[in-house]
Amino acid sequence: MNFIFISPNFPGIYSHFVRALKARDVNVLGIGDERYENLNDELKWNLTEYCYVTDLNNKSWVIDAIEYLKNKYGKIDFIESNNEYWMRNDAHYREWFNIKGGYRPSDLDHYQAKSHMKQYFNKAGVKTARYIMVSSYEKCLKFIDEVGYPVFAKPDSGVGAADTFKISSKEDLEHFFAVKPNEVYIMEEFLDGSIVSFDGIANSESEIVVAFKETFPTPIAEAVNKDLDIFYFAESKMPATYRKMGEKVVKAFNIKSRCFHIEFFKLNSDKPGFAKKGEIVGLEANLRSPGGETPDLLNLVANTDYYEAYASMIVDDVCHLDNETNKIAFSINRKYGHPYKHSNDEIMNEYKDNLSRHGYYPQSFRDAMGDEFFLFVFENEKETIKKFLDYVK
Repeated sequence: MNFIFISPNFPGIYSHFVRALKARDVNVLGIGDERYENLNDELKWNLTEYCYVTDLNNKSWVIDAIEYLKNKYGKIDFIESNNEYWMRNDAHYREWFNIKGGYRPSDLDHYQAKSHMKQYFNKAGVKTARYIMVSSYEKCLKFIDEVGYPVFAKPDSGVGAADTFKISSKEDLEHFFAVKPNEVYIMEEFLDGSIVSFDGIANSESEIVVAFKETFPTPIAEAVNKDLDIFYFAESKMPATYRKMGEKVVKAFNIKSRCFHIEFFKLNSDKPGFAKKGEIVGLEANLRSPGGETPDLLNLVANTDYYEAYASMIVDDVCHLDNETNKIAFSINRKYGHPYKHSNDEIMNEYKDNLSRHGYYPQSFRDAMGDEFFLFVFENEKETIKKFLDYVK
């Protein structure tokens, strides 16, 4: 089997996918914009071949590299980056080379636009926030009269929390129209809630291979806009109703042979005319692995290695692997210049038996995620977790 991995070097932990695929006798053929000598050792040991291009945005250069690899190694079975930034390019390459596994550009027109996502959540029986497409100040004002302030405006096909706006007054609305980028925007009613996600891997029949629940007490967009610290946590054990809902959404979105990160809001208060406190509302579906260092966080709470589960799905199209434990894992993220009750050294010493990794985010992640991160894992005991969170905040 020949698997072309686009940009296998970013983020750095994606070399673990390559390692797991190689262990299943897959020829992993890399194409990236980092010179070979700068790749980490795991990539150098496990890539069958690597093609360097100076600019991955130049599709013709990447197509030339794919053509070269195809001529040398034969039929290409998969082209994948597992990265939202390159997802549309991946789809173009699959169409160009008639690769059956994975999305084509016409699929992404339906699945990536936030406005289109709502129909798939609704198909799965999951409510979504009321919205309009931003066209004029007057129409937005009419929508706000219906749902009330605040509202949230974001690019319809944007990635992450970039160029998002929380609008709490007419002055905010006027400012939004004065500065918004020249692209299609969606405006939604603002929901008071915590983000929870259903993460995992699906096989070619949209059956779940492994699944996880993540909770984000501070939404990423709010952390960006207010320069807040964030922490989030992962569990493999989840209520059966939540898992069933996630499975229905995966089926509705027709997610096949890939990782996924599906976001919901769990409401902290009633939203009159829409939903009650505690209800879960569909937010968006990301058709790739969860971002940053999160795959390593998921690994801490699973019986099954996340990267090996992905490789098993690619090679054997497995259905269900048992990954449920009673563990809970935290990503504690910190920003330079923020005051903290305890220093990095103090928390690493106090919780050294629970610390899995400490590292630094690349510059492109830091506005959203912070400058550095700590991954901790515990048995899921309420008092222990409360004491830990009080200590690290």
